[in-house]
Amino acid sequence: MLRSMYSGVSGLLSHQKKMDVIGNNIANVNTTAFKSSNVVFEEVFSQLVATATQPTEEGRGGTNPQQIGLGVSLGNITINMSKGSIQATDNPNDLAIDGEGFFVVTDGTGSYFTRAGSFNVDEDGNLVNGGGYKVMGWNRNPATGNIDISKPTEPIDFSNIKMSAKSSTKISITGNLSSETLEYDSVNDENGVLHNLTIYDSLGESHTLTFKFMRTSAASDYTYELMESDDEMEITSGATGGTISFTSSGKLDTGASSIPQVQITFSNGAEGITFPTGSISFDAIGFTQYSNSTSIKSNQDGYSSGELETLSISSDEQVIGQFTNGLQEHISTLAVASFINPNGLQKVGGNMFTTTWNSGDANIGMASTGDRGSVATSSLEMSNVDLATEFTEMIVTQRGFQA
Repeated sequence: MLRSMYSGVSGLLSHQKKMDVIGNNIANVNTTAFKSSNVVFEEVFSQLVATATQPTEEGRGGTNPQQIGLGVSLGNITINMSKGSIQATDNPNDLAIDGEGFFVVTDGTGSYFTRAGSFNVDEDGNLVNGGGYKVMGWNRNPATGNIDISKPTEPIDFSNIKMSAKSSTKISITGNLSSETLEYDSVNDENGVLHNLTIYDSLGESHTLTFKFMRTSAASDYTYELMESDDEMEITSGATGGTISFTSSGKLDTGASSIPQVQITFSNGAEGITFPTGSISFDAIGFTQYSNSTSIKSNQDGYSSGELETLSISSDEQVIGQFTNGLQEHISTLAVASFINPNGLQKVGGNMFTTTWNSGDANIGMASTGDRGSVATSSLEMSNVDLATEFTEMIVTQRGFQA
């Protein structure tokens, strides 16, 4: 009688625990990146009533052992780490890991791991999750401009991020000088082709440098002249122009084209710019002399300073900053952790996990490297709870509870 009561009580307790797990799964059906749990039962020790016997020489057969079970117990509660479906959102700070891995967050005292990538930027410029835990990764070194992922991770910090001004050091010209352009009339200053290019000094102030192309009496030859177009800029040394030649097929004749050194000074306190020979270049393939209309384009590598305006995150977790000067720059990289045994992680609330003796240490690196998955931007991972399965399990468990 006592054994049967104990078995019944153990059944009630075990099935109640499974109902608790099922109820928690169903409650979190809409929780971002929630991982459901499964219950495994196992029998308790069985009392041996009679041992097994072997056949006798007299011809009697052997007998099996006789045992009375002492009930059921909770064998294991396992976490289902399968990936939930990925849902697109309109928030560029929402991230979902497509594959293995966890985002790394910290409260300042320890590291935690989460699949819930609903992040935002707090008042201090830190990237944080909904609970205020700071997202970990690697920030750009302001001195070198580089991001070294071999160093320990640190909180992603967007405070005081600015893009310093850079003076122009290279100019590239491409396009077409029409073969129908008339010879330059130096007396009346007619038939010249003008092209304005914006360059930047060391203070980030823009200046207009004008290229004037003048066709010579030789149909395939031009001279060009560099001219200042504002009062703060002056070409002080080096040549102020050169020659350009084209082949009979309209291609640039690089051997017959001269691009000398040019030096420019500024009266606004900025450092002067020296364009060494070759730093002002004409595209050997893209600069032509065809019968098409004249169309000239140019590029240079300088820019003004800029303040951080908006953020975006790429699929490999590179944080790209959009600055007020219209340029983008890689400013941070988020860390992703993988584990030998992710089922060994321990839930600590807030959609977060912590390591245990059986999970192994976190292997931290970039997304899409090693066994770490890629990152889907403007997306969130949904709960992996299957309602149909959970309700079926609930019915079966309830029947066991009633029995």
